[in-house]
Amino acid sequence: MLAHDLDITSPKRNSRSNNAWEGFFPYYAGFPESFASRILSTCGLSSDSLIFDPWNGSGTTTYASSKLGFSSVGFDINPAMVVIGRARLLAASEADSLVPLCKKILLSSHARRDEILPTEPLLAWFGPQTAKSIRFIEEGICSHLVGRTTISDGGVRLENLSGIAAALYVALFSICRSMCLRFRTSNPTWFRVPAARERRISISRSRIEDLFLRFVASMSEALHGGNEQLGTSTIRLADSSVTTLDAETVDLVLTSPPYCTRIDYAAATRVELGILAPMLGTNSSNLRRKMMGSIQVPETPIEPNSKWGKTCVNFLDSVRGHSSKASASYYHKTHLDYFEKLFSSFNVLSTCLKRDGLAIVVVQDSYYKNLHNDLAEIASEMASAASMILTRREDFFSTRSMSGINGRSR
Repeated sequence: MLAHDLDITSPKRNSRSNNAWEGFFPYYAGFPESFASRILSTCGLSSDSLIFDPWNGSGTTTYASSKLGFSSVGFDINPAMVVIGRARLLAASEADSLVPLCKKILLSSHARRDEILPTEPLLAWFGPQTAKSIRFIEEGICSHLVGRTTISDGGVRLENLSGIAAALYVALFSICRSMCLRFRTSNPTWFRVPAARERRISISRSRIEDLFLRFVASMSEALHGGNEQLGTSTIRLADSSVTTLDAETVDLVLTSPPYCTRIDYAAATRVELGILAPMLGTNSSNLRRKMMGSIQVPETPIEPNSKWGKTCVNFLDSVRGHSSKASASYYHKTHLDYFEKLFSSFNVLSTCLKRDGLAIVVVQDSYYKNLHNDLAEIASEMASAASMILTRREDFFSTRSMSGINGRSR
Protein backbone atom coordinates (compact mmCIF):
# COMPACT_ATOMS: atom_id res chain seq x y z
CA MET A 1 0.00 0.00 0.00
CA LEU A 2 1.77 3.15 -1.27
CA ALA A 3 0.62 6.73 -0.74
CA HIS A 4 1.58 7.81 -4.27
CA ASP A 5 -0.87 5.28 -5.77
CA LEU A 6 -3.91 6.90 -4.13
CA ASP A 7 -6.37 8.83 -6.29
CA ILE A 8 -6.87 11.96 -4.18
CA THR A 9 -9.53 14.36 -5.47
CA SER A 10 -10.63 17.61 -3.84
CA PRO A 11 -12.17 16.93 -0.41
CA LYS A 12 -14.33 20.06 -0.52
CA ARG A 13 -18.06 19.40 -0.42
CA ASN A 14 -20.33 20.97 -3.01
CA SER A 15 -24.04 20.97 -3.84
CA ARG A 16 -23.60 17.98 -6.13
CA SER A 17 -22.42 15.94 -3.13
CA ASN A 18 -25.89 16.10 -1.59
CA ASN A 19 -27.96 13.88 -3.84
CA ALA A 20 -29.96 10.69 -3.33
CA TRP A 21 -29.25 9.00 0.03
CA GLU A 22 -26.25 11.23 0.76
CA GLY A 23 -28.50 14.29 0.58
CA PHE A 24 -30.17 13.33 3.87
CA PHE A 25 -26.91 13.93 5.76
CA PRO A 26 -25.85 17.48 4.74
CA TYR A 27 -24.04 18.31 7.96
CA TYR A 28 -21.36 20.98 7.92
CA ALA A 29 -17.74 20.14 7.05
CA GLY A 30 -16.52 16.67 6.25
CA PHE A 31 -15.60 15.41 2.80
CA PRO A 32 -17.96 13.97 0.15
CA GLU A 33 -18.53 10.26 -0.27
CA SER A 34 -16.94 10.36 -3.72
CA PHE A 35 -13.64 11.56 -2.18
CA ALA A 36 -13.60 8.74 0.37
CA SER A 37 -14.63 6.10 -2.17
CA ARG A 38 -11.86 7.04 -4.62
CA ILE A 39 -9.22 6.73 -1.92
CA LEU A 40 -10.57 3.42 -0.64
CA SER A 41 -10.83 2.04 -4.19
CA THR A 42 -7.22 2.89 -5.03
CA CYS A 43 -5.45 2.11 -1.75
CA GLY A 44 -4.85 -1.56 -2.56
CA LEU A 45 -6.21 -2.88 0.75
CA SER A 46 -7.16 -6.51 1.23
CA SER A 47 -10.79 -7.38 1.98
CA ASP A 48 -10.04 -8.06 5.66
CA SER A 49 -8.56 -4.59 6.27
CA LEU A 50 -9.86 -2.27 8.98
CA ILE A 51 -10.64 1.42 8.29
CA PHE A 52 -10.81 3.94 11.15
CA ASP A 53 -12.17 7.48 11.41
CA PRO A 54 -11.68 9.05 14.86
CA TRP A 55 -13.79 12.11 13.88
CA ASN A 56 -16.53 10.25 12.06
CA GLY A 57 -19.10 13.07 11.99
CA SER A 58 -22.00 12.25 9.68
CA GLY A 59 -20.31 8.97 8.79
CA THR A 60 -18.83 9.43 5.33
CA THR A 61 -15.82 7.17 5.99
CA THR A 62 -17.81 4.35 7.58
CA TYR A 63 -20.48 4.58 4.85
CA ALA A 64 -17.98 4.49 1.97
CA SER A 65 -16.03 1.67 3.64
CA SER A 66 -19.17 -0.41 4.12
CA LYS A 67 -20.26 0.04 0.49
CA LEU A 68 -16.87 -1.25 -0.68
CA GLY A 69 -16.88 -4.26 1.65
CA PHE A 70 -14.35 -3.07 4.26
CA SER A 71 -14.80 -3.29 8.01
CA SER A 72 -14.65 0.09 9.70
CA VAL A 73 -14.82 1.84 13.05
CA GLY A 74 -15.91 5.44 13.58
CA PHE A 75 -15.62 7.53 16.73
CA ASP A 76 -17.48 10.72 17.53
CA ILE A 77 -17.85 12.55 20.82
CA ASN A 78 -21.19 14.09 19.80
CA PRO A 79 -24.13 11.70 20.41
CA ALA A 80 -26.18 13.34 17.65
CA MET A 81 -23.49 12.56 15.09
CA VAL A 82 -23.28 8.94 16.25
CA VAL A 83 -27.01 8.58 15.58
CA ILE A 84 -26.64 10.27 12.17
CA GLY A 85 -23.67 8.07 11.23
CA ARG A 86 -25.60 4.93 12.16
CA ALA A 87 -28.62 6.03 10.13
CA ARG A 88 -26.44 6.49 7.07
CA LEU A 89 -25.46 2.80 7.23
CA LEU A 90 -29.06 1.60 6.92
CA ALA A 91 -29.25 -1.17 4.33
CA ALA A 92 -31.45 -0.83 1.26
CA SER A 93 -33.29 -3.99 2.34
CA GLU A 94 -34.82 -2.00 5.22
CA ALA A 95 -36.42 0.63 2.96
CA ASP A 96 -39.89 -0.95 2.97
CA SER A 97 -40.10 -1.00 6.78
CA LEU A 98 -39.62 2.75 7.32
CA VAL A 99 -43.07 4.08 6.40
CA PRO A 100 -45.10 1.34 8.18
CA LEU A 101 -43.05 1.87 11.34
CA CYS A 102 -43.49 5.62 11.04
CA LYS A 103 -47.27 5.22 10.85
CA LYS A 104 -47.28 2.90 13.84
CA ILE A 105 -45.27 5.39 15.90
CA LEU A 106 -47.57 8.27 14.94
CA LEU A 107 -50.64 6.20 15.82
CA SER A 108 -49.27 5.37 19.26
CA SER A 109 -48.50 9.03 19.94
CA HIS A 110 -52.19 9.89 19.48
CA ALA A 111 -53.02 7.99 22.65
CA ARG A 112 -50.81 10.25 24.75
CA ARG A 113 -52.58 12.80 26.92
CA ASP A 114 -49.90 13.70 29.50
CA GLU A 115 -48.05 17.02 29.53
CA ILE A 116 -44.37 17.72 29.02
CA LEU A 117 -42.20 18.94 31.87
CA PRO A 118 -41.18 22.61 32.25
CA THR A 119 -37.58 21.42 31.84
CA GLU A 120 -38.28 20.08 28.33
CA PRO A 121 -35.29 21.25 26.22
CA LEU A 122 -37.43 21.64 23.09
CA LEU A 123 -39.23 24.55 24.75
CA ALA A 124 -36.16 26.61 23.92
CA TRP A 125 -37.43 26.85 20.31
CA PHE A 126 -41.01 25.55 20.25
CA GLY A 127 -44.27 26.47 21.93
CA PRO A 128 -45.67 23.98 24.48
CA GLN A 129 -48.06 22.15 22.12
CA THR A 130 -45.50 21.93 19.32
CA ALA A 131 -42.80 20.70 21.69
CA LYS A 132 -45.21 18.11 23.06
CA SER A 133 -46.02 16.81 19.57
CA ILE A 134 -42.32 16.44 18.75
CA ARG A 135 -41.56 14.77 22.07
CA PHE A 136 -44.36 12.25 21.67
CA ILE A 137 -42.92 11.21 18.28
CA GLU A 138 -39.45 10.88 19.83
CA GLU A 139 -40.80 8.79 22.69
CA GLY A 140 -42.63 6.61 20.16
CA ILE A 141 -39.38 5.92 18.29
CA CYS A 142 -37.65 5.11 21.55
CA SER A 143 -40.38 2.84 22.95
CA HIS A 144 -40.85 0.89 19.70
CA LEU A 145 -37.28 0.61 18.46
CA VAL A 146 -34.75 1.17 21.27
CA GLY A 147 -34.06 -1.80 23.54
CA ARG A 148 -32.08 -2.73 26.63
CA THR A 149 -28.80 -3.19 24.81
CA THR A 150 -28.91 0.50 23.87
CA ILE A 151 -30.38 2.00 27.06
CA SER A 152 -29.82 0.35 30.43
CA ASP A 153 -29.08 1.27 34.02
CA GLY A 154 -25.41 1.32 33.06
CA GLY A 155 -25.96 4.15 30.57
CA VAL A 156 -26.47 4.58 26.85
CA ARG A 157 -24.61 2.50 24.26
CA LEU A 158 -25.41 4.24 21.00
CA GLU A 159 -23.30 1.75 19.03
CA ASN A 160 -26.21 -0.68 19.58
CA LEU A 161 -28.88 1.66 18.22
CA SER A 162 -30.51 0.05 15.20
CA GLY A 163 -30.18 1.67 11.81
CA ILE A 164 -33.98 1.93 11.49
CA ALA A 165 -34.29 3.76 14.81
CA ALA A 166 -31.41 6.03 13.83
CA ALA A 167 -33.02 6.82 10.46
CA LEU A 168 -36.30 7.82 12.12
CA TYR A 169 -34.39 10.04 14.55
CA VAL A 170 -32.66 11.68 11.57
CA ALA A 171 -36.08 12.33 10.00
CA LEU A 172 -37.20 14.00 13.23
CA PHE A 173 -33.93 15.98 13.40
CA SER A 174 -34.46 17.22 9.86
CA ILE A 175 -38.04 18.44 10.19
CA CYS A 176 -37.22 20.17 13.47
CA ARG A 177 -34.23 21.93 11.90
CA SER A 178 -36.43 23.06 9.01
CA MET A 179 -38.98 24.45 11.46
CA CYS A 180 -36.19 26.32 13.28
CA LEU A 181 -34.82 28.11 10.21
CA ARG A 182 -35.67 31.56 11.58
CA PHE A 183 -33.28 30.89 14.46
CA ARG A 184 -30.40 30.15 12.10
CA THR A 185 -27.61 32.73 12.19
CA SER A 186 -25.24 34.03 9.51
CA ASN A 187 -22.87 31.29 10.67
CA PRO A 188 -24.19 28.25 8.74
CA THR A 189 -23.42 25.91 11.62
CA TRP A 190 -25.44 27.64 14.32
CA PHE A 191 -29.00 27.62 15.55
CA ARG A 192 -29.32 30.23 18.25
CA VAL A 193 -31.42 29.91 21.38
CA PRO A 194 -34.08 32.65 21.21
CA ALA A 195 -34.40 35.29 23.91
CA ALA A 196 -36.82 34.67 26.81
CA ARG A 197 -39.54 36.96 25.45
CA GLU A 198 -39.08 35.99 21.82
CA ARG A 199 -41.97 34.16 20.15
CA ARG A 200 -41.49 30.40 19.89
CA ILE A 201 -42.46 28.24 16.92
CA SER A 202 -46.06 27.07 16.86
CA ILE A 203 -47.06 24.39 14.34
CA SER A 204 -50.07 22.09 14.55
CA ARG A 205 -49.68 18.47 15.52
CA SER A 206 -51.17 17.27 12.22
CA ARG A 207 -48.70 19.39 10.26
CA ILE A 208 -45.72 18.03 12.22
CA GLU A 209 -46.90 14.45 11.68
CA ASP A 210 -47.41 15.10 7.97
CA LEU A 211 -43.89 16.56 7.66
CA PHE A 212 -42.43 13.59 9.52
CA LEU A 213 -44.27 11.01 7.41
CA ARG A 214 -43.36 12.76 4.15
CA PHE A 215 -39.70 12.94 5.13
CA VAL A 216 -39.59 9.26 6.10
CA ALA A 217 -41.27 8.36 2.80
CA SER A 218 -38.63 10.31 0.87
CA MET A 219 -35.88 8.53 2.82
CA SER A 220 -37.46 5.18 1.96
CA GLU A 221 -37.61 6.06 -1.72
CA ALA A 222 -33.97 7.18 -1.80
CA LEU A 223 -32.84 4.11 0.11
CA HIS A 224 -34.51 1.81 -2.44
CA GLY A 225 -31.96 2.97 -4.98
CA GLY A 226 -29.00 2.47 -2.67
CA ASN A 227 -26.45 -0.30 -2.52
CA GLU A 228 -26.66 -3.12 -0.02
CA GLN A 229 -23.98 -2.64 2.63
CA LEU A 230 -21.21 -5.22 2.35
CA GLY A 231 -18.81 -4.37 5.17
CA THR A 232 -19.27 -4.32 8.93
CA SER A 233 -19.18 -0.88 10.54
CA THR A 234 -19.13 0.10 14.19
CA ILE A 235 -19.78 3.68 15.29
CA ARG A 236 -18.98 4.52 18.88
CA LEU A 237 -19.51 7.47 21.17
CA ALA A 238 -15.86 8.16 22.00
CA ASP A 239 -13.31 10.95 22.44
CA SER A 240 -10.57 10.72 19.80
CA SER A 241 -7.98 12.26 22.11
CA VAL A 242 -8.26 9.65 24.88
CA THR A 243 -9.87 6.51 23.42
CA THR A 244 -8.00 4.13 21.15
CA LEU A 245 -8.43 0.81 19.41
CA ASP A 246 -6.11 -2.12 20.04
CA ALA A 247 -2.50 -1.42 19.11
CA GLU A 248 -1.50 -2.00 15.48
CA THR A 249 -4.93 -3.15 14.29
CA VAL A 250 -5.84 -0.40 11.79
CA ASP A 251 -4.79 -0.56 8.14
CA LEU A 252 -6.05 2.84 7.04
CA VAL A 253 -7.15 6.01 8.82
CA LEU A 254 -9.32 8.31 6.70
CA THR A 255 -10.45 11.35 8.63
CA SER A 256 -10.82 15.09 8.98
CA PRO A 257 -10.39 16.65 12.43
CA PRO A 258 -12.60 19.61 13.40
CA TYR A 259 -11.27 22.77 11.79
CA CYS A 260 -9.56 25.34 14.01
CA THR A 261 -12.09 28.01 13.04
CA ARG A 262 -14.13 28.41 16.24
CA ILE A 263 -16.98 26.24 15.00
CA ASP A 264 -18.99 25.15 18.02
CA TYR A 265 -20.05 21.70 16.83
CA ALA A 266 -22.21 21.12 19.91
CA ALA A 267 -24.09 24.37 19.25
CA ALA A 268 -24.47 23.31 15.62
CA THR A 269 -26.48 20.30 16.81
CA ARG A 270 -28.40 21.98 19.64
CA VAL A 271 -31.76 20.94 18.19
CA GLU A 272 -30.70 17.31 17.69
CA LEU A 273 -29.26 17.09 21.21
CA GLY A 274 -32.50 18.56 22.56
CA ILE A 275 -34.46 15.78 20.86
CA LEU A 276 -32.11 13.12 22.25
CA ALA A 277 -31.93 14.62 25.76
CA PRO A 278 -34.22 12.10 27.56
CA MET A 279 -32.20 9.20 26.17
CA LEU A 280 -28.81 10.76 26.88
CA GLY A 281 -29.19 12.71 30.08
CA THR A 282 -26.04 14.52 28.91
CA ASN A 283 -24.99 17.90 30.23
CA SER A 284 -24.52 19.83 27.00
CA SER A 285 -22.10 22.33 28.56
CA ASN A 286 -19.78 19.46 29.48
CA LEU A 287 -20.03 18.14 25.92
CA ARG A 288 -19.15 21.54 24.48
CA ARG A 289 -16.08 21.75 26.67
CA LYS A 290 -14.89 18.25 25.76
CA MET A 291 -15.19 18.71 22.02
CA MET A 292 -12.18 19.55 19.93
CA GLY A 293 -12.49 23.13 18.73
CA SER A 294 -14.48 24.16 21.80
CA ILE A 295 -15.05 27.89 22.19
CA GLN A 296 -15.09 27.48 25.98
CA VAL A 297 -11.97 28.17 28.01
CA PRO A 298 -10.48 24.94 29.42
CA GLU A 299 -11.00 24.43 33.15
CA THR A 300 -7.35 23.59 33.81
CA PRO A 301 -4.38 25.61 32.50
CA ILE A 302 -2.58 24.26 29.42
CA GLU A 303 1.03 25.02 28.58
CA PRO A 304 2.43 24.94 25.03
CA ASN A 305 4.35 21.75 24.29
CA SER A 306 7.49 21.82 22.16
CA LYS A 307 6.43 18.44 20.72
CA TRP A 308 3.56 20.23 18.99
CA GLY A 309 6.13 21.58 16.56
CA LYS A 310 7.74 24.89 15.71
CA THR A 311 4.91 26.12 13.51
CA CYS A 312 2.29 25.56 16.22
CA VAL A 313 4.35 27.11 19.04
CA ASN A 314 5.20 30.17 16.93
CA PHE A 315 1.55 30.62 15.96
CA LEU A 316 0.45 30.42 19.62
CA ASP A 317 3.09 33.00 20.57
CA SER A 318 1.74 35.30 17.87
CA VAL A 319 -1.85 34.86 19.07
CA ARG A 320 -0.85 35.64 22.64
CA GLY A 321 1.09 38.72 21.53
CA HIS A 322 -1.61 40.05 19.19
CA SER A 323 -2.90 43.54 19.97
CA SER A 324 -6.60 42.70 19.52
CA LYS A 325 -8.88 42.31 22.50
CA ALA A 326 -8.71 39.04 24.48
CA SER A 327 -5.97 37.56 22.28
CA ALA A 328 -3.63 36.98 25.23
CA SER A 329 -6.36 35.50 27.40
CA TYR A 330 -9.45 33.91 25.89
CA TYR A 331 -8.28 33.21 22.32
CA HIS A 332 -4.85 31.97 23.36
CA LYS A 333 -6.43 29.53 25.82
CA THR A 334 -8.97 28.11 23.36
CA HIS A 335 -6.24 27.58 20.76
CA LEU A 336 -4.12 25.80 23.36
CA ASP A 337 -7.07 23.52 24.08
CA TYR A 338 -7.50 22.71 20.37
CA PHE A 339 -3.85 21.89 19.75
CA GLU A 340 -3.51 19.78 22.90
CA LYS A 341 -6.45 17.63 21.77
CA LEU A 342 -5.12 17.41 18.22
CA PHE A 343 -1.70 16.25 19.40
CA SER A 344 -3.22 13.68 21.76
CA SER A 345 -5.34 12.38 18.89
CA PHE A 346 -2.31 11.90 16.64
CA ASN A 347 -0.69 9.82 19.37
CA VAL A 348 -3.86 7.69 19.48
CA LEU A 349 -3.72 7.23 15.69
CA SER A 350 -0.05 6.27 15.82
CA THR A 351 -0.77 3.61 18.45
CA CYS A 352 -3.60 1.88 16.62
CA LEU A 353 -2.07 1.99 13.10
CA LYS A 354 -0.20 -1.01 11.79
CA ARG A 355 3.47 -0.37 11.06
CA ASP A 356 2.76 -0.23 7.32
CA GLY A 357 -0.61 1.50 7.72
CA LEU A 358 -1.63 4.82 6.17
CA ALA A 359 -3.34 7.86 7.68
CA ILE A 360 -5.04 10.28 5.31
CA VAL A 361 -5.94 13.47 7.19
CA VAL A 362 -7.91 16.32 5.62
CA VAL A 363 -7.30 19.69 7.25
CA GLN A 364 -8.12 23.28 6.38
CA ASP A 365 -5.96 26.28 7.11
CA SER A 366 -7.47 29.52 8.41
CA TYR A 367 -6.60 32.88 9.91
CA TYR A 368 -6.76 34.32 13.39
CA LYS A 369 -7.12 38.03 12.64
CA ASN A 370 -4.17 38.54 10.25
CA LEU A 371 -2.22 35.49 11.50
CA HIS A 372 -2.05 32.46 9.22
CA ASN A 373 -2.97 29.26 11.03
CA ASP A 374 -1.15 26.76 8.81
CA LEU A 375 -2.94 23.70 10.08
CA ALA A 376 -1.53 21.44 7.37
CA GLU A 377 2.03 22.17 8.48
CA ILE A 378 1.08 21.94 12.16
CA ALA A 379 -0.62 18.57 11.63
CA SER A 380 2.43 17.28 9.73
CA GLU A 381 4.79 18.28 12.53
CA MET A 382 2.53 16.78 15.22
CA ALA A 383 2.20 13.52 13.30
CA SER A 384 5.99 13.38 12.94
CA ALA A 385 6.35 13.79 16.72
CA ALA A 386 3.93 10.86 17.07
CA SER A 387 6.29 8.64 15.00
CA MET A 388 4.38 9.01 11.74
CA ILE A 389 6.11 9.87 8.45
CA LEU A 390 4.67 12.30 5.89
CA THR A 391 4.88 10.61 2.47
CA ARG A 392 2.50 12.76 0.43
CA ARG A 393 0.73 16.08 0.64
CA GLU A 394 -1.92 17.49 -1.72
CA ASP A 395 -3.06 21.12 -1.54
CA PHE A 396 -6.43 22.31 -2.86
CA PHE A 397 -7.49 25.92 -3.21
CA SER A 398 -11.10 26.85 -2.53
CA THR A 399 -12.82 30.15 -3.23
CA ARG A 400 -15.68 29.24 -0.88
CA SER A 401 -15.00 30.12 2.74
CA MET A 402 -16.66 31.61 5.80
CA SER A 403 -14.39 34.66 5.83
CA GLY A 404 -17.16 37.04 4.77
CA ILE A 405 -19.61 36.21 7.57
CA ASN A 406 -18.39 39.10 9.71
CA GLY A 407 -18.78 42.15 7.47
CA ARG A 408 -16.45 44.21 9.67
CA SER A 409 -13.54 41.78 9.41
CA ARG A 410 -10.55 42.33 7.15
